[in-house]
Amino acid sequence: MDGIIFDVDGTLWDSTETVLESWTQAITENSNLDIDVSSPRLRGLFGKTMDEIYSALFPSLPKEEQQRLGDLCFAYENRLLETKPGILYEGVQEVFHTLSGKTPLFIVSNCQRGYIEIFLKVNKLEGTVKDHLCFGDTLVSKGQTILRLMEKNGLQDVVYVGDTQGDYLACQEAGIPFIFAEYGFGDVPEAEYRIKKLTDLLEFSKGV
Repeated sequence: MDGIIFDVDGTLWDSTETVLESWTQAITENSNLDIDVSSPRLRGLFGKTMDEIYSALFPSLPKEEQQRLGDLCFAYENRLLETKPGILYEGVQEVFHTLSGKTPLFIVSNCQRGYIEIFLKVNKLEGTVKDHLCFGDTLVSKGQTILRLMEKNGLQDVVYVGDTQGDYLACQEAGIPFIFAEYGFGDVPEAEYRIKKLTDLLEFSKGV
């Protein structure tokens, strides 16, 4: 195996409350919309591309206005995460510091630009991840973003660790094995490989 690729939200941390606070502030300060942005609704949107989130949150607005307001939400989010980061899941530090000494680690997410960098910075994980790509960089599906990361880094034998059906489908598109993080936000009945906590990956990685 020449690499492990990770999702972020629901797989490595839970930033729901910070996202909720920042998006509520952005929408209140920059529009007249009365929108129910709740924690359960946000968790249902995590993993979708930015434009899909815009359409789901602001269906009554023209595309240009969806883009403007959505981009503001993500800008507010990035700024707040610097001082109010998400909740890192148990074992992430151990897993990343242990595995990165043996296997190159990567991140692919449907997030905005800057999000992965902030995640790595606030959790002191910058030196453990070789490379990362996101929807904000590529503007293509997660499956295609995975393939671009693989091509860029010369990867052939990789696995992807994620927590949603969208992650599973992205792996199907990219033609790579998927490891389902059962503790995350989603449900993937079809998943062949599963972990109940991230530290399971330390043992699991030996046999994949």
